[in-house]
Amino acid sequence: MRQQEVRGKVKQAKGKVKEAVGILSGNKKMEREGSVQRSEGAIQEGLGKARTAVGKALKNLGNAISK
Repeated sequence: MRQQEVRGKVKQAKGKVKEAVGILSGNKKMEREGSVQRSEGAIQEGLGKARTAVGKALKNLGNAISK
């Protein structure tokens, strides 16, 4: 797992906590911030996964060319 994926997962977790605290406390601003942070984390994790997939594809292509 790439570092970017890990950071995305951490950001999602922080966002979930912040969103839950916002809901429980009735703080709409904190709830929105948590939701946004959770979404940003999901995007960051997705980008990390995409980078990994592209890297593997390029490696496989390089191996196929060298044969």
